[in-house]
Parts: sequence; structure tokens; C-alpha cells
Amino acid sequence: MTTYGLDINKLVEENKIPVSGSNRHIHLSPSDLEILFGKGYQLTKMKDLSQPGQFAAKECVKIKTDKGEKDSIRILGPVRGKTQIELLASDCHSLGLAISVRDSGDIASTPGLEIIGPAGSVKIKEGVIVAARHIHMHTSEAKAFGYKDKDRVSVRIDGPRSTTFHNVLIRVHDEYALDMHIDLDEINACNIKNGDLAQIIR
Repeated sequence: MTTYGLDINKLVEENKIPVSGSNRHIHLSPSDLEILFGKGYQLTKMKDLSQPGQFAAKECVKIKTDKGEKDSIRILGPVRGKTQIELLASDCHSLGLAISVRDSGDIASTPGLEIIGPAGSVKIKEGVIVAARHIHMHTSEAKAFGYKDKDRVSVRIDGPRSTTFHNVLIRVHDEYALDMHIDLDEINACNIKNGDLAQIIR
């Protein structure tokens, strides 16, 4: 069994993977968390996410640019080495930010903004990305499918608004669980819901 309780053997046989939509969110560094919420503050888990050890926190922040602001940006835990904000392309348009489609962690020369919390605010010079489409695979799942870390594939999504996503990054790790992540702009455009299956095109 794997993500969403699916049978990995059947998925491999049919060359299919589950898909999840990712909304705007933020990953905070320990130092920025303390600036925003106070010294020694610890995030409060609200719910677990599809990837083991990852969770949505109860805490949210506001983000602000010269062009606008957005409230209730959910924090995901645990804390990371560097603060990273993952927005939708539509968010970037409304906030007047350049759209930087990047793999997670690749934040060099990306836009920055102000983050506002209950105890303070911090201005980051870079760190705002639109997350590139990617597939998480556990090491054993990647072996079963015949892929390795950093492979790139195309993925077809069927239905009334069928489409094919190209240049999808495969990320392999012992702590990952099988799931393809696209953002809410994409999942809404395709008229699909979390847990729907898509097919990898070899």
C-alpha cells in the first residue's frame, strides 16, 4: 500500500501515480520563525501531509509587497534551513511579483517580500517561487517504476479537461511517499481532485 491507500503493484503495472494539489504556503527558517512569533516558538501541528514527517501548522502569516498583500498564508513544518514561499502564478500577478518557476530549494535570484507575523516582521530578499511540478517516490517505489532521482518525465491527466505535463521532476528519497504535486492553479485548470490518478509517459 502507498499514498491514498493505493496498491503500488497495480500502479506500477498501469504506470499510474496519484496527484495532489498544493496551495500557497510558506516554509520558515528557525530564525525567521522566532522573529515572526517570538523567541523559542514552536509550530503547532494541524494535520499531517502526504510526505512522511511533513505537516500543516495551525499558524499562518501575512505577506506583503508594494502592490498588495495576502493574509492567511499557511506555514508548513518542520522548519527549514532557509525561508521559502511557494505561491500560485495567479498570486504573483496580483502581488506584482515576477514568476519564478523553480524546484524546491532553488531560490537564488527569486523575488522577495515582507512576511508579517504576530510578534514581528521580516523582509526576505529572495525566496518566492512557483513550485515546479514534481513527483515524490520512495526509493523502493522508484525502483519498481524504473526511475532514479532527478529523472524528468511527462505525465498525462485524463478527463474532460485532459492535458499532458512535461518536464516533471522525479524526486527519490527513503522518506518520500508516492505522490505527484501540482499547484491549485493547475489542478483547477485540469478539473481534478486530490487522489486522482495520472499516467507517466515513458
